[in-house]
Amino acid sequence: MAKFNEKKTHISIFGALLRARKEFGGKKEAILDADDRVLTYTEIIRASFALGSALKAKTAPKEKVGILLPTGAGSILAFFALQTTGRVPAMLNFTAGTQNLVAAFKAAQITKVITAHRFIEMGQLEPLVESLKSHVEIIYLEDIRDGLTKKNKIVAVLGSLMPSLFMARPNYNEIAVILFTSGTEGNPKGVALSHKNLVSNVEQVRVHIPELYPETDIVFNPLPTFHCFGLTGGTLLPLFAGMKVALYPSPLHVKIIPARIKEVGATISFATDTFISRYGRAGKDGALSGLRFVVCGAEQVREETRAFLKKKHGLVILEGYGVTETSPILAVNQPTANRSGTVGHIMPGMEMRIDPITGIEKGGRLFVRGPNVMLGYILSDNPGVVVPLEGGWHDTGDVVEVDDDGYIAIRGRVKRFANIAGETISLAVVENCAKAVWPENEHVALIMPHPKKGEQIIVLSDCPDANRVDILTWAQQHGVPELSVPRKVIVTDEIPLLGTGKVDYQGAQKLMESLLD
Repeated sequence: MAKFNEKKTHISIFGALLRARKEFGGKKEAILDADDRVLTYTEIIRASFALGSALKAKTAPKEKVGILLPTGAGSILAFFALQTTGRVPAMLNFTAGTQNLVAAFKAAQITKVITAHRFIEMGQLEPLVESLKSHVEIIYLEDIRDGLTKKNKIVAVLGSLMPSLFMARPNYNEIAVILFTSGTEGNPKGVALSHKNLVSNVEQVRVHIPELYPETDIVFNPLPTFHCFGLTGGTLLPLFAGMKVALYPSPLHVKIIPARIKEVGATISFATDTFISRYGRAGKDGALSGLRFVVCGAEQVREETRAFLKKKHGLVILEGYGVTETSPILAVNQPTANRSGTVGHIMPGMEMRIDPITGIEKGGRLFVRGPNVMLGYILSDNPGVVVPLEGGWHDTGDVVEVDDDGYIAIRGRVKRFANIAGETISLAVVENCAKAVWPENEHVALIMPHPKKGEQIIVLSDCPDANRVDILTWAQQHGVPELSVPRKVIVTDEIPLLGTGKVDYQGAQKLMESLLD
């Protein structure tokens, strides 16, 4: 097996795209957009230089520029265009709402945002854009395209032929992109990732999963590029590894996506457990059978999901684990070493440290260090300043166990443990109990103060039949301690989700409190 070569990561993001063109050929098809537009490597590079040349006049060197676009060619070209001129793209979550976006603008000192008229109209986001105009200047891709000058077009052609004469040359340790944590536990934090961080993560995956074939593999990516999983795993990995990537603007189009996966001939896809289980149910038999495997992250993969997809579509799931702060892939199972219930082995070139936690006997709090670990956070109370990590270690805030073979199992977030009558209870275990009783539905366990026991657990469920008695019965039959049974179950029409498909815990907590009033 090849070894991770850190020297390969001493390159800028745009340099890595140029290297891929050299390795796989400028005429090789690299991107297939949702409207069936195809872009080769040379076309991506040419368009990036054209757009970058036009944006150069509107921005300053090293300026942080927001990108408010769905997954698609427009988003990726804007990303690379800013790279050609030494600007820093900041990927913005258009589902986050005005308050979170304004907090992001403040933290990263963003004064300009790139979007598209067509996206705003189709997404009915006019009210959002109106609310942002008093905070930032909005730049529309269509306006830039229509206003391209002769000089911009010459730069596009010459830049593609002689890129070294026209491209910015940032150091690989400089910021390449700013992403924002989802804000599940407070204001979104800016995560500053360097060129080396992103290229390292791509190279780590290529070494870790050598079964990636440029000649035949087509990656289907419906995940948002404002989320690191969709940006690095779903977009930069296929582009830098020579695999054609079919981009799709939203993971929520459950009925359309299975047919699209089949239509484009995808062999690999990226998803979450929630989305892949929905695609599996919505898709006709065999719609997903062309996929060699699906890499799932962002939430735990349930055994029911694995069994169902294997039976209906013959589909193999490789469960992985990542956080924005590690660019994001930290661990993932492999086609030849796939252990359910775990997220596989840690990425090559990374170190991990597990610190004990009072009240938790097995496992501990995971800290990681390596070439893909972020430069640091950018916080709204200290705008524009990157706060570096102490000793290079990132505290994931996750509780993990590692078995004798090196497989990592996630036991929950440190903040997602309740303390009841002196006992430490994992909210993930509570949710798994509810999921076992009503597997077709979504359930989230939340904490409320208890006058005598310190804390109590309440489950919010979108199952109309959900109740405490059935969970208690299941727990007793399966040897689960009664403390892991929620004190109360509240039924709601819908569990709040973030744009990434993860549960919005802040939103769920507010909803629960409103329903309890």
